[in-house]
Amino acid sequence: MDYVHSGYSTIGTVAGLIARTLQTCGHDPEPLFTEIGIDINELARPGARFPVTRMQRLWQLAVDETGDACFGLAAAAQFQPAVLHGLGLAWLASDTLRDALTRLVRYSRLISTAADIRLQDTADGVNLVVVPPAEMTEFVPAALDAAMAVFLRMCRTTGGSGISPVHVKLMRPEPDCADRFSEEFRAPIVYGADANVLVFDQCHMDAALPNANPELARINDQTVVDYLARFDRESITLQVRARIIEQLPDGSPNQGGIADSLHVSLRSLQRRLKNENTSYKSLLETTRRELAVHYIRHSGRTIGEITYLLGFSEPSNFARAFKRWTGKSPADFRINT
Repeated sequence: MDYVHSGYSTIGTVAGLIARTLQTCGHDPEPLFTEIGIDINELARPGARFPVTRMQRLWQLAVDETGDACFGLAAAAQFQPAVLHGLGLAWLASDTLRDALTRLVRYSRLISTAADIRLQDTADGVNLVVVPPAEMTEFVPAALDAAMAVFLRMCRTTGGSGISPVHVKLMRPEPDCADRFSEEFRAPIVYGADANVLVFDQCHMDAALPNANPELARINDQTVVDYLARFDRESITLQVRARIIEQLPDGSPNQGGIADSLHVSLRSLQRRLKNENTSYKSLLETTRRELAVHYIRHSGRTIGEITYLLGFSEPSNFARAFKRWTGKSPADFRINT
């Protein structure tokens, strides 16, 4: 049965995380799933997604069943990167924490179409901001507690256990188990805020991560893009980006050819991209730049190989573009990073 409707939806692995947490706490999850109208066997179906309204009900039932106001933190403790599909694996292979968090923002719809996730540079540091939809006034705190704790745990997995926010803001009221929040976040927490925010020190954001693997990150990026393109057929940006990544090794993708592959007219493609506040030229440029930095920084490929992988006809053309993007030649960038 397909439980996804035209409203907001959440990736099914999150429901699986809730089920595992309930089992770990000594509770049978099946009656709760039955109550919200989801067959627990659906959790094993690849690509399963469930309506956010049902997932919110599930979070609340889990809190009520366990009597644990900190159930979201308990769920985060059961988290594994694969819960986030290819995004979790791409995160692990990212160059820097900024790179990883940028991926989270870009592909947040994979986790939940209800998530408004932003990355903001401020005078205080770099803010990871998570806000539920304005129309969902009864958003269950446990869901957002889990999300914020999971994102921080992923930062610590990739950047080291010493990574902690400068401070944290949470929309939820202060719970009786506030000491567990302090242990989890290891930072001052403001409750009852207007947004959920992890504020990181700038110095953590751009340091090279020890397990960075640009080719693995690209493979998993493609997995995420393909997934989202299948799921979110209304997003022409995701579909075009998927085609660009696919066709780059064969030369610079042609806008008209990509329009044909998507079975839309060139004019329709351009109009729909404009409606999503982008353009084909911008998508091609951004995709090439991101892949170029990944390849130069960590791959052992020659400049010539990278040139053709990114669809440039000559190394000199690639070198000019790379200097425009980074202010350095590919060779200088490789030496100095």
